[in-house]
Amino acid sequence: MFDENKLKEIEKRAQEWETKISDAKERDTDFETFSGIPVKALYTPADIKNHNYLKNVGFPGEPPFARGVYPTMYRSRFWTMRLLKSHNTLP
Repeated sequence: MFDENKLKEIEKRAQEWETKISDAKERDTDFETFSGIPVKALYTPADIKNHNYLKNVGFPGEPPFARGVYPTMYRSRFWTMRLLKSHNTLP
């Protein structure tokens, strides 16, 4: 997906960057998503060099539906929010 020489250069620069900021004080917290997945300080194309775009992301309206269930998503229809009526309400 990416040129191997460019990836090596990016990886080298990323290591230099990490060394450069190693003394920087970060907040004392774990950086992670709501799902508990750790979040790195820096992401580069090297992180996805073996990424299979068609298998893992695909196109809108096609499996695995990572980009939505409609091919044009909300470019062809308005986004709507439906409110569910509670079963515990009095008439």
